[in-house]
Amino acid sequence: MEDSAITIGRLAKRTGVAASALRFYEARGLIHSVGEAGKTRRYRRDAIRRVSFIRVAQAMGMSLQDIGAALAELPSQRTPTADDWAKISQAWRPLLQARIDALCRLRDQLDSCIGCGCLSLERCKLYNPDDEAGEKGSGPRFLLDKKV
Repeated sequence: MEDSAITIGRLAKRTGVAASALRFYEARGLIHSVGEAGKTRRYRRDAIRRVSFIRVAQAMGMSLQDIGAALAELPSQRTPTADDWAKISQAWRPLLQARIDALCRLRDQLDSCIGCGCLSLERCKLYNPDDEAGEKGSGPRFLLDKKV
């Protein structure tokens, strides 16, 4: 094991991420511990930057699946460099812009919804634009079909 390895407790303290979340990240393959199985989890010091990258990406609204896919593109589980970040951020721009656009539409339509107060599934422009759920059949379509 490397001399610069740190414990899971130290990694948690340095990154502000709970040890349980670090174990979850490890189970998802986002970070990796070093050392022997059955002993205290230890991480290379560069895991601090990798966990920080994960936290920043989550704060931007990226899913762990998106984050994992980006990190999987890096060789040998290394921390993203400035060039890596430039490529990753360019790839994420369309996803973030789509979310921004959806939030702007929601913001712009919110007044009409509050004004009517009905939240009618037939007329609500926010929850059921153009009564799309009605075309999918009867019953609780928003619970039965996540693609409505």
